[in-house]
Amino acid sequence: MHNPLPIAHFRPRLMDALHGYDRTRLVKDVGAGLTVGVVALPLAMAFAIASGLKPEAGLFTAIIAGFLISALGGSRVQIGGPAGAFIVIVYGIVQQYGVGNLIIATALSGVLLFLMGLFKLGTLVRFIPISVIIGFTNGIAVLIALSQVKDFLGLSIPKMPGDFFGILGALWGHLHTLNPWALGVALVSLAVIIGWQRWLPALGPKVQFSGKLGSVPGSIVALVLATLVVGVFKLPVETIGSKFGGIPAALPAFTLPNFSWESARFLLMPTITLALLGAIESLLCARVADGMIGDRHDPNQELMAQGVANFVTPFFGGMPATGTIARTVTNIKSGASTPVAGMVHALALLVVILVAAPLAGSIPLACLAAILMFVAWNMGEWREFARLKSYRLPYRVTLLAVFFLTVVFDLTVAVEFGIFAACITFIYRISSLSRSERLTPAEHPVLAAAGERVQAWRLYGALFFGATQLVEQLEDHLPPHTLVLDLKNVIYVDSTGAEALENLVHTCRQQGVRLIVSGLMNQPLDIARRTGLLTQLTQKSADDVQPDVAHAIDAALAGLPAAPEGDEQMAYSGA
Repeated sequence: MHNPLPIAHFRPRLMDALHGYDRTRLVKDVGAGLTVGVVALPLAMAFAIASGLKPEAGLFTAIIAGFLISALGGSRVQIGGPAGAFIVIVYGIVQQYGVGNLIIATALSGVLLFLMGLFKLGTLVRFIPISVIIGFTNGIAVLIALSQVKDFLGLSIPKMPGDFFGILGALWGHLHTLNPWALGVALVSLAVIIGWQRWLPALGPKVQFSGKLGSVPGSIVALVLATLVVGVFKLPVETIGSKFGGIPAALPAFTLPNFSWESARFLLMPTITLALLGAIESLLCARVADGMIGDRHDPNQELMAQGVANFVTPFFGGMPATGTIARTVTNIKSGASTPVAGMVHALALLVVILVAAPLAGSIPLACLAAILMFVAWNMGEWREFARLKSYRLPYRVTLLAVFFLTVVFDLTVAVEFGIFAACITFIYRISSLSRSERLTPAEHPVLAAAGERVQAWRLYGALFFGATQLVEQLEDHLPPHTLVLDLKNVIYVDSTGAEALENLVHTCRQQGVRLIVSGLMNQPLDIARRTGLLTQLTQKSADDVQPDVAHAIDAALAGLPAAPEGDEQMAYSGA
C-alpha cells in the first residue's frame, strides 16, 4: 500500500474557535483587539524606522500580516506583526541589497515557512537549544538599543552603518551633534513608560483611577505627551513628518519588485535566516500563550499562516512578520479568547491610517527611540547572565558565544555556531554516557574456568560515530580464544557503529579469535540485519549470536579447547 506524504491539513484555529461563539465573547474580543491595536501603533512604526524603512511599512505589516496570522493561524490568541527580532536582519538586507530585494527575501521566506508547516516541521524548531535562543535574543536586544542611540540623542548622522563597529564609530564621530531637546524628550518619554508600567499599579487604592489608567499602555501615554509637547512648544526635534513626509492616509498598493535570479542567489542566506527566525519567534510566542490560557496550539498550522502572511505582505509595502510576545500577552490580559481579537486589532490599525494618518507626522523620533529602548530591555533575558555560574561550561560557552557573535558579527553566523556548538556538546555528552564494562567471575563464576582465554564485555549507551572507540579498544586487547560482547544495554547503533562492529568481526577472524554477540535489541538488531552485520556474525556458526550473555558464555566455554597442562588453575587477572 502506498503511504501518502506526511503533510499537514490546512485548518485554521478560527474554524474551531467560532463554535458556540456568542455576543459576550465578541465584546471581549473587540475590546482586546482595540487595546492591542493601541499598543501596536507606536511599535509598528518604531520597528519599521529602526529597520531602515518608512513608518507605514510597519503599519501595513501589522494590518495585513496581523489579520492573516490571526485568521489562518494555529493559535487562538497570538498576535502577529513586525517584531524587534527582525530589525537587525531587515536593516542589513536593506543596506546591502535594497528594499526591492527585501520584498523578494521576505516572500521567499514565506514560502519556506509554509512548506515547513505543510511537511510538519513545526516541532523541529523545539530542538534548538535554549542557550542558542537566549544568546541571540539578548544579542538582538543589544543591537536594537544601540541602533536607537542616534535618535535618542538626536545625532545628525546621514546614514547609519549596519555593523556593530561601524555603528559605534558613527555614534562616536557625531557626538558633537547631540540635540539636548531630543535627549530631553527621549529621557522624559522613557521615564513615563517605566513609571506608567511599574509604579502606577503600585499606587493601587491611593489613586482613584489607577486601575483604569493602568490599562492604558505607557508607550501610548508617552507618545501622546511627547507629540503634544513638541508640537505646542515647537521644539527643534526630528519627527516622522520632517524625516519621512508623514504617513499616507490610504490603503497600501500592490508593488511587484524587479526579480532576477542573480539577486535571488545572493538572498539565499537572508531568506533562510528570516524563515528560521520567524518560525522560532512565532512558535515560542505561541507556547507562551498556551501556558497563559491553558491551551495547545497547532505549530504546523501556525507556520503555514506565517508563511502566507510573509508571502503576501511584502507586495503591499510590508516587512517580515512573526508572532509578537508583548502584543500577545496584552491580548490575553485584555480578555481575548479567539482569533477574532487579532483580526479586530488589524482593522483598528487600518482605521487609524485612514482617519488619523496626518497626526502621525508630528510624532518625535526621540520618543519612538525611547519606546524601542524599553522594548529591547524587556526583550532580553538578562538574568540568565547572572545565573551562568550555575550551569555547565558547554552551556555557558554556547550562550556567550552566540551573544557576542550576534552583536559583533552576524545573527546567521551566531545561530549557525550555536547549533554547531550544541551538536558537538550533545555528541560529547552522549559519548561520555556510553561505556564498556568487563564481566568478572564474581558475576559469572563459570568464567573462572576459562581464565584469560575468554573475555566477556558489556557495552552501555549508544554505539554511534562518537563512541566507536569502545569497540576499537576491544580490538587492541583481544583475548587468546573467545570474545563475548553483550549489547543488551546498547539502545542505538548507527551506520558508523555497525561498521565498527564489522571491523571487530574482521579483526577477530584475522587473529583467530571467536566473537560471540548477545542481547541484540530492537534497533541494533534491525541495523545488524540491514547492514549485513548479522550475516557476518553467523557466517561460521549460528551459535555466535545469543539471546543473552549467560547463553553466550556457555557457548564460549563449550567451544573452548582443553587448556594446556599447568593452565587449568589460571586465575582471572581482571582488566
